[in-house]
Amino acid sequence: MMNKVYACIDGQSNSPAVIDGAAWAAQRLALPLEFLHVLERPLERAAIADYSGAIGLGAQDSLLQELSQLDEQRGRLAQEAGRRLLAAARERAAVAGLTQIDGRLRQGELSETARELESDARLFVLGEHYHADRPARIHLDHHLERLIRAVHKPVLVLTSEAFVPPERVVIAFDGSATAMKTVERVANSPLLAGLPVLLAMAGTDSAAARAQLAEAQQALQQQGFAAQVELLAGEPEQALPPLLASQGATMLVMGAYGHSRIRQFIVGSTTTTLLRTSSVPVLVLR
Repeated sequence: MMNKVYACIDGQSNSPAVIDGAAWAAQRLALPLEFLHVLERPLERAAIADYSGAIGLGAQDSLLQELSQLDEQRGRLAQEAGRRLLAAARERAAVAGLTQIDGRLRQGELSETARELESDARLFVLGEHYHADRPARIHLDHHLERLIRAVHKPVLVLTSEAFVPPERVVIAFDGSATAMKTVERVANSPLLAGLPVLLAMAGTDSAAARAQLAEAQQALQQQGFAAQVELLAGEPEQALPPLLASQGATMLVMGAYGHSRIRQFIVGSTTTTLLRTSSVPVLVLR
């Protein structure tokens, strides 16, 4: 049963945006909110070379014992910091008006934990840390990429250090079956209900493209959305960012794995320029 919004927080600078964005989503969906903080398992300590011939076996054992004690201390401190982070997140969400709030401290890997919780999730919310301010190709935060690939539930990515509730929605549309499915999911979800929608398609102006946009627009209008269309010349990664910048408080919605140009939004182990450079929240649908 999909009955929770999970917010993945890690204490980074955009954690407040994740908390606020998740609280907004939980209110819109009328669902409980659970904060999730995952402590990664420590890397295996590099083996200490056998210096027993030089410093004596007893001395080496002493060093190993000290390192073990340090590991235990770091672990306790990390758990305490995690508990405080979750408590602060719950307090912030309560101020926003939520009453069904919980927190969960886990140890392991974020994507694995998300996969374990997926059957109980409606939406995952997390931040993107390695934000690019220009179209240079960089690798995405591996936590974000792994989570998007690991789960089949929507993922809301907060790309800045402050969350501004969206006043409109832009759907990256390419006419594919995946894009139409994205439109249908938006049309039938309470998360974005009541917000005006702009269907943005980048490519050649043709009768087929216009027909695809009209079909998607009609699907939204039938569910009560005020929907407009925009057909932009050029490639999505060049045409869509200026459009997004002109829309004010906006949320971008896109499918994770399209079958034409939208497929460029996630390629191999990196996301495309649009997700990596977006200054607005991005809702990724699988």
